[in-house]
Amino acid sequence: MHFRFNRSIFFYGFQFMKKIPIKYVLVLSIVILFSIAAGCIGGKTVDNGKNISQEVSSEKNRIATIVTEKGTIKFELYEKEAPITTKNFIDLAQKGFYDGLTFHRVESGEQLKLIQGGDPKGDGTGGSGKTIPLEINATLSHIKGAVGMARSQDPNSASSQFYILNGDAKFLDGNYAVFGQVISGQDIAEKITKGDKMIKVTIGSE
Repeated sequence: MHFRFNRSIFFYGFQFMKKIPIKYVLVLSIVILFSIAAGCIGGKTVDNGKNISQEVSSEKNRIATIVTEKGTIKFELYEKEAPITTKNFIDLAQKGFYDGLTFHRVESGEQLKLIQGGDPKGDGTGGSGKTIPLEINATLSHIKGAVGMARSQDPNSASSQFYILNGDAKFLDGNYAVFGQVISGQDIAEKITKGDKMIKVTIGSE
């Protein structure tokens, strides 16, 4: 199929555009530019101009809800990107393992800001009695709001303890498994102090 240039149609369109008031042309141009810009930045979580969403698929993931004494924290579980780690967390949560446990560790330094919980002993040495292998996914990074599995020096020693970052800590990438991202309640996570309880942890669709 060949495209033939129609000179009469071209000049008709040109003459038609000349009749449109310039203010309408400007308004239309602004609307188009705004729509393009909105499409480019849509679907991102922004915090003070910084993107704090993980670069993963947009498939519907299950949500973990942590009810604390300070409020509720919700985070998305990346079951496709971290299947072993998320299954371990989901199984424990559905058994009620986390209910009543505390956040036994809180870091608020310049390089590391996090809250950590999930230890039945409450001192950082306990676990569920089962360990899982270290599961690293390059698409998941230690950005603010990331949820990861705590472990000892043994890479394959993660059990039940997890942490939520209150600031970027990308130096942890490649060494610790990220398996979720906070979608609401980040302000609550930042209010948690050592010893605060997780009243209940549940898994759902929202």
